[in-house]
Amino acid sequence: MSNNLEMKKKVVEEIKSKFLDAKSAILVDYRGLNVEETTDLRKKFRDAGVEYKVYKNNLVKLAIKDTAFEPLSQDLTGPNAIAFGYDDPVVPAKVIKDFAKNHKKLELKTGVVEGEYYNVAKIIEIADIPSRDELIAKFMGSIKSPISNFVYLLTNIIEEKEA
Repeated sequence: MSNNLEMKKKVVEEIKSKFLDAKSAILVDYRGLNVEETTDLRKKFRDAGVEYKVYKNNLVKLAIKDTAFEPLSQDLTGPNAIAFGYDDPVVPAKVIKDFAKNHKKLELKTGVVEGEYYNVAKIIEIADIPSRDELIAKFMGSIKSPISNFVYLLTNIIEEKEA
């Protein structure tokens, strides 16, 4: 086998492992972003724990064959980047949506979130869902509030009886 073919097989395996480890993968058309904007986007992804990669479409198509991410094949035209979400599947969509507000040239395409294929409109809806940490914080707040109120009430009753 030629050296080039071996390298391509390694890249396909790398891509496949990223997709298999990911909870979500969002396709983005990054045309029109300058180097500074791309660097800023990559930093935002890194800070959020999202991996952002650019691969050749044909290699991605080979890697996602017979996986839950295979529906993305139909959207792999032109230059694409992929945002992989490993911990929180909603985070890549949130980062892209927030970044695209100020950078109109960044175009959200489609994605797969937890095994389900979504078009652009659905990905934007997913981006509006609170993150796992936000939901936990809200839940903990809703649990804490009644207990705090109860303790406050008991404290007032005790203070009144002492007075």
